[in-house]
Amino acid sequence: MGEPTDSGPAPAAGRGRAALIEDGVEFDGRDAALLRAVDAAGSVAGAASELGRSRARALTRIETLEDAYGTLVERRRGGEGGGGSRLAASARDLLDRYDRLQAVLAATASVPETVLDGTVAAVDGELAVVDTPVGELSGLHGGTVDDEGADDGADGRDADDGADGGAVAVGDAVQVRIGADAVTVNDAANAVDPDATSARNRLAGRVSRIDSGETVSTVRIVVEPVDRGGTDDAAVEVAALITAESIDRLGLAPGDPVSLRWKATATRLVAQVE
Repeated sequence: MGEPTDSGPAPAAGRGRAALIEDGVEFDGRDAALLRAVDAAGSVAGAASELGRSRARALTRIETLEDAYGTLVERRRGGEGGGGSRLAASARDLLDRYDRLQAVLAATASVPETVLDGTVAAVDGELAVVDTPVGELSGLHGGTVDDEGADDGADGRDADDGADGGAVAVGDAVQVRIGADAVTVNDAANAVDPDATSARNRLAGRVSRIDSGETVSTVRIVVEPVDRGGTDDAAVEVAALITAESIDRLGLAPGDPVSLRWKATATRLVAQVE
């Protein structure tokens, strides 16, 4: 999402597919189904049968998940009332986080973009620097967005969501397209140290309005143009997707000064067609 995730597993890259990652282990829909089946059946064997999986494979998967996420299934040996399994509290917390991530992905299925016109000022491999009304911005051209498209674990960009068209050259007119889910919003008083983040693009602005949603809201930030030698550029409005919880935490309201940042790998450069 367009802001750092809270404590716990980080969202996996790839919009449209909910997954959490901890210590390199993904927790996805199949894993959520397995834990819910264990909860319903009261045993791993019953859960595996319900899902059409082997008991051995289900046990192996649970053990793999537990190596990364901690105890998820509590086993009870046979005795009065028989044995069985039940979900640990940590498993229910994990399922809650997974459900929240799914809700965010559903809410951001259609992500607004900020589009700026600019001129390529420099090219370095698949990255290019573009002179825009709000200053120089970096983005990908003619390549593929990598897995770091979403800053700090938000819903990342699709692995095949690369820049449109071929390579660009210095002097080319391009559009700079920034997905709202890639933009991180910070309180202006707590602006991120440029040396403490790999984000290549940073701007300052003021909140113009907040389009509230049940889970995710779209925050509109007005960024004033830079002085480019007498040009009469208008202010630019940048969109950012933020959870309602983060808006409350930051205390955002129209008129508030904020700082924005996003990675060059989350920025698409598209050649303008005359």
